[in-house]
Amino acid sequence: MNIIKIRKFVKYILRFYIIYAFIFGVLLFGLYNPASTEELEDDSIEVFHGQELSQDRVVLMEERNDSGVSRVNLIENAEKTLDIAYYTLHDGVSTDIFFSSIIEAADRGIKVRILLDGIFHNLNGNLRGIRYIFSAHPNIELRFYEPLNLIKPWTWNNRLHDKFIIVDEKYAIIGGRNIGDKYFIGDETDDHIVYDRDVVIINTDEGNVSNSVISEFKDYFNHLWDHDYSKSPVNRLTNMDKRKGEEKYQYLVNRVEKLEKTHPEIFNNSIDWIEESVPVNKISLIYNPIERLNKEPWCWYYITNLANNAEESIYVQSPYIIPTKDMLNILHVENISVDREQINILTNSIHSSPNPFAISGYMNNRKRVVDFVANVYEFQGPGSIHAKSYIFDNRISAVGSFNFDSRSAFLSTESMVIIDSKDFAKHLEEEMDKYISNSLIIGEDYSYLPDSVVEEGEIPLLKLIVVRVLSVVVYLFQFML
Repeated sequence: MNIIKIRKFVKYILRFYIIYAFIFGVLLFGLYNPASTEELEDDSIEVFHGQELSQDRVVLMEERNDSGVSRVNLIENAEKTLDIAYYTLHDGVSTDIFFSSIIEAADRGIKVRILLDGIFHNLNGNLRGIRYIFSAHPNIELRFYEPLNLIKPWTWNNRLHDKFIIVDEKYAIIGGRNIGDKYFIGDETDDHIVYDRDVVIINTDEGNVSNSVISEFKDYFNHLWDHDYSKSPVNRLTNMDKRKGEEKYQYLVNRVEKLEKTHPEIFNNSIDWIEESVPVNKISLIYNPIERLNKEPWCWYYITNLANNAEESIYVQSPYIIPTKDMLNILHVENISVDREQINILTNSIHSSPNPFAISGYMNNRKRVVDFVANVYEFQGPGSIHAKSYIFDNRISAVGSFNFDSRSAFLSTESMVIIDSKDFAKHLEEEMDKYISNSLIIGEDYSYLPDSVVEEGEIPLLKLIVVRVLSVVVYLFQFML
């Protein structure tokens, strides 16, 4: 009898919790809208223009292998500090190299701060030992942004989506890549590879960092790091924790020793970043506010201001296109001065997208995006595109973590660099055109226009069924996609 009562009690508790979590973890975000800031909505785009050359220079990092080598090089050449912020990490060769480089830097005295998303960090299972290595090292501090709290479901959507590294007061790298093999390893025949993009920023005058965007990166990272939402994941190391950390450390040492012999080109590279870079008039950092409920969409305001003030052309690349109705109305062709034929959006097709929820949300908006906004190109693979980039009037470029969706606009922390440089914009457009050349454009009847070169990617029947079912399921919850 007591067991039956206990079971009934547990069922009631679970039902109550599910309702509670749904109300405060989902429904609340569909009802609450933050007040807007007119100053941001009406802010002149001139704030992103520079009248003379900046002391900062930039390098566009497109190739997967180059981006991995660049991170190793920047970490190897750190002299004082490393500040690192990432959304997620995936176990694999690239991640082992990344962690080993950080530990080696800390061993030689570099002060390292690592901030990861508190739910999707992935430092569990085989990577759990990394927590203990970092927590035990005197020169490394590790924090999780908004760790999972089952009692406060309204915190679940407050995710850290930034992806950047700051090296001393001289370098920064920012983009869309998380840390994992699919972002850095694999050839172009692999359906699982991810095409992404980074920007390396070089401050050429370390004695005057206040005039460099590096100072903006530092301020933003410090704001995230010092916030109450950022917590240390380990308060005290047990003997077992220490042993697991030592085992993981030895594993990394052995793994990298082998890689240094088999792939020496990854390590100890001499990269002349000034030679590789192009000059810019100005670089600005934009980011979202730090809030637990729906955020005021700062990044979205800035991007739409740039779009609404563009006169010649607009290029958009985003793996996910899931705007709310209000977001889409802002970018309606009637509100944009640019001729419709000069507005191009590149995103994943059902075939190429690895994210069933995101592509389902996109399919619900696909017709409206084509009708309201622009020429829409869908990438046909192999692999998928994950870069988030914008170009306005062949001059102003934006690269970073911000997706064209409501989650990036209202829920997650996001950051992008706005770059005023015609040379950089030209290079970025050339890279985006490479993906467009392997994409199909959507016609007026919402099917693909004929193309003699690009073939439509074959969609497995199961994937098509899943996407169609999910499109119905997520229709009412697109504000969270």
